[in-house]
Amino acid sequence: MHKVSFIGGGNMAAAIIGGLVASGTQPTDIEVVEISADARANLAARFGVVTHTDLSQARLHALVVLAVKPQTLPEVAAALASRLAGHLVVSIAAGVRIADLSRWLGGHQRIVRAMPNTPALVQAGIAGLYAPPAVDQDARSQAETVLRAVGRVVWVEDEPQLDAVTAVSGSGPAYVFYCIEALEAAAVAQGLAPETARQLALQTFFGAAKLALESGEEPAVLRQRVTSKGGTTERGIAALEAAAVRQAIAQAVAAAGQRSAELGDELGRLA
Repeated sequence: MHKVSFIGGGNMAAAIIGGLVASGTQPTDIEVVEISADARANLAARFGVVTHTDLSQARLHALVVLAVKPQTLPEVAAALASRLAGHLVVSIAAGVRIADLSRWLGGHQRIVRAMPNTPALVQAGIAGLYAPPAVDQDARSQAETVLRAVGRVVWVEDEPQLDAVTAVSGSGPAYVFYCIEALEAAAVAQGLAPETARQLALQTFFGAAKLALESGEEPAVLRQRVTSKGGTTERGIAALEAAAVRQAIAQAVAAAGQRSAELGDELGRLA
């Protein structure tokens, strides 16, 4: 793995750093610029990486990961612009489009945009990646290696598709937590103890997802296998269909995707 400079040392950056170190990157090959003294101390203590308080102190390795809040990116990019040459910039700032980031970086073109999700915090994430045609395969591979440290990756062909990625996997953990909450509450309403209800709900979601991932079979096929004719699951699925749960999920994803596009427009008007 190449040496990496992280601009921003929050939770997602820390997760990626932990994944890189665990997969063999030398801690001294990673530097982090982070304004929070507590966050710097935590990163140095946990991983042994090099930390700086200010961008001017950074060596700025050939691979730069932008992991700051989207609203602060114009200011950070302005400070970074004069120091970029052939650097590969990987942005995990949600919603910030490559054209806007390139503009803030003084026209820099070697940019890959990534949309990771919070399960990256336990090395079980998935990230959507996009790079414009000008970014070569070697640079794409480097970006992919960074995000693979905390899970899986998928590439999209057009940048607007990252709004859909955001709506599905970026916001998706919240939909899953929502369903876990609902299943847990329903279990309690059926007379189960709260702790039992939670264990049943959590392990059912975890186990079903693991089975779907590892079996390689279509979710519909797996569902049909559990749904015996005239049985309990068939009755439960019929109730979900009657309540239009499938359509509600589609509406949630569409609404989140629309908001992602709106945020991209809003962020693009910064600076």
